[in-house]
Amino acid sequence: MNMPRTILVAALAVSQILGWGTTYEMPAVFGRAMAADLGIANETAFAGLTVMMLTMAFLGPWTGRMIARHGASRVLAMGSVLMASGLAMLALSTGLLTYAIAWLILGIGGSFALTVPAFAAVVEREGRDARRAIGILMIFTGLSSAVCWPLLTLAGEAFGWRGALFAAAGAQLAIALPVHLGIDRIAIARSAEDRAADAIEPLDFSRRMATLAFLLIALSTSLASLMTFGLSPQLLHILELSGATPALALQLGSLRAVFGIAARAFDLVLGKHTSPITTGLAGMAMLTGSTLLLIFSSGTPSSLLVFTALYGFGSGVTTLARATLPLSFFSASHFARQSARLSLPQNLANAAAPVLMTAVIDRAGIDAGLLLATGFAATGFAAILVLAVIARRGSKGAGRTTIGPSS
Repeated sequence: MNMPRTILVAALAVSQILGWGTTYEMPAVFGRAMAADLGIANETAFAGLTVMMLTMAFLGPWTGRMIARHGASRVLAMGSVLMASGLAMLALSTGLLTYAIAWLILGIGGSFALTVPAFAAVVEREGRDARRAIGILMIFTGLSSAVCWPLLTLAGEAFGWRGALFAAAGAQLAIALPVHLGIDRIAIARSAEDRAADAIEPLDFSRRMATLAFLLIALSTSLASLMTFGLSPQLLHILELSGATPALALQLGSLRAVFGIAARAFDLVLGKHTSPITTGLAGMAMLTGSTLLLIFSSGTPSSLLVFTALYGFGSGVTTLARATLPLSFFSASHFARQSARLSLPQNLANAAAPVLMTAVIDRAGIDAGLLLATGFAATGFAAILVLAVIARRGSKGAGRTTIGPSS
């Protein structure tokens, strides 16, 4: 990776770690303290995350249009200002109403500053070759909790949760905002042919087939989100119900994140020897196998370790496939709009998954929850298989026809 690409990925990695770490990951540190001070229930405090994710979901299509009109850098910068405002509002909140408004602002800021606009900034400069840079960026973004939890804890001990949130708001303005404004000055050398290729659709198929491909991508990625976002908050509980001691469950739960990052790094090393489709198939197969193993195994430490490895690797590569699948079916010039539209069902799934999976496990038992998760993963695998067939048919004449974004 040459110097401009390194600077681009490093800059976006900093802003994404800061963005996710001070918003989505933050209630793990301050959620109960905020609830106690504001006089609200703990579950109500954590429902702020649901408000944020739902807001990001519904603003996704609009975000795509904003990126297409103004460029990713300006949208990211606007997101930094909004996230700083939301964090400051949260620090000043005095009750449920102001608390909810703060999370609404954070949701708007997250739509403009988290994930999709960052990937769009990479694709604007890399075109169809953006997959490697996106993979590296996702590896670093996965460290947001590891970086921000200790920093937030230290700030909270020194200044209280309100002071820590003011500091986080300042970091958005002092660090993330200049980073985002500076992206426009990062120029990556590309030939005229490479730039022209950004507008060429990778596959030669009709608008109807483009719409079908979009719907299948939305289905597969949303099902992956339902499974992974549903199981992850319950992972320690699931491991204990499956036979692990609390100490072993904690160790395996920690390993899951390591496996996820390792899977993304492994896919990155494979580079051109794999594709988002094969990555997605492998990820969904591992997710399906992980829950089936847990259902039929005896709960020995070795079987629980294999489950954790399959689940960790599967969730890691599935997340990468979710980000890069649109590049396999739509031109680089349409990436931002398509990815932003896909964020609507994906973020709705993210918001619904923890509540759904918790309700099923608590009311119907661990096996029912695991069977539901298996169904999500297996159906997602089938959807990507159909995508593979569509891609194979479309590749016979790829590059001859340019189609607009499906609608």
